[in-house]
Amino acid sequence: MKIKRLIKWSFLFILAAVATWIFIAYWRSTNDCERITAAPNNPISAIISCEYGVDNLKLAKIEKPAPADNEVLVRVRAASLNPVDGHTIRGGWLMRPMSGMRKPSNTRFGTDFAGVVEAIGKRVTNFKPSDEVFGAKNGALADYVCVKADRAIVAKPSKITFEQAGSVGIAGVTALQGLRDKGRIQAGQKVLINGASGGVGTFAVQIAKAFGAEVTAVCSTRNVDLVRSIGADRVIDYTKEDFTKADQRYDMIYDLVGNHSFSERRRILTPKGICVLAGIGGAGVHPETLGRIGRNFWDAFLSNFSRRKFVFYIARLTKSDLNVLRELMQSGKVTPVIDRTYKLNQTAEAVRYMEEGHARGKIVVTVD
Repeated sequence: MKIKRLIKWSFLFILAAVATWIFIAYWRSTNDCERITAAPNNPISAIISCEYGVDNLKLAKIEKPAPADNEVLVRVRAASLNPVDGHTIRGGWLMRPMSGMRKPSNTRFGTDFAGVVEAIGKRVTNFKPSDEVFGAKNGALADYVCVKADRAIVAKPSKITFEQAGSVGIAGVTALQGLRDKGRIQAGQKVLINGASGGVGTFAVQIAKAFGAEVTAVCSTRNVDLVRSIGADRVIDYTKEDFTKADQRYDMIYDLVGNHSFSERRRILTPKGICVLAGIGGAGVHPETLGRIGRNFWDAFLSNFSRRKFVFYIARLTKSDLNVLRELMQSGKVTPVIDRTYKLNQTAEAVRYMEEGHARGKIVVTVD
């Protein structure tokens, strides 16, 4: 009995401690909105989020950043949206321990960018003013952004526009790392991409082809022609055919949707095939999103007892991988697909469109 009481009181103590921590963290969470918008001496325009919610995204005047010794100052020409932007700004309970319990701790918005170097720090040797660049940095939806020269920023390929380059960052690196590092893609393999018409999917189709794979792409009826035009060898319209019911076997499934069971996908993998789990099922606000995240982890665990592996991963932005994407674009093997473009003051509208979950390729915000 004493042991049972001890366990009971220990559990209650832990529960009370967690509740107290959440309460304190909630009421202490704040941000720098008042400070960064207070009468800037050298104002620039930027999208900021002082409160959670898409309606609270606003175009504000903030102080123009100055590059540190190891940074470059980039005049942003275009930036793009990613599903994580929507999840972060809406502040779901799963995100708030990382992004701020009551208010967003990080008030800047956007990550992917492309633009022109305007100034460099005194220790920077790999860039110069007037260089055209692209990459990823928090706060990309603004007139200017400062980026460390040895981080996620590289020269823009001359063959693509600023709008195209500004769409690459997160989506391009996610597709590259999933196929190459997690899926270990090889020439001649049969690869199926589920969710081929979205931001990551359109990059994945082209990257898989660049590695010499035979690509089967899964999308809706309205996107069949688009996906075929970017190189898919075969396109499956999921409204007419369930790819898990066919006889075809694949060396890799690159799954951005997660709308089939472990056994259904395992059945269509070759004996040593791999299923790379690369998403949470879309950009919108869907009640099944949390369930899909949980299933991804569960499927990866189950595959420990099977020759056919399921791998879940989170991409990491690196300069080296941006350079790989740069070379693929310069050679013409990868061309970013853009669905719509918006102006900086239309960012909230752009987020709402992204969250409808029907974008074909990337959604880009131009910065004049």
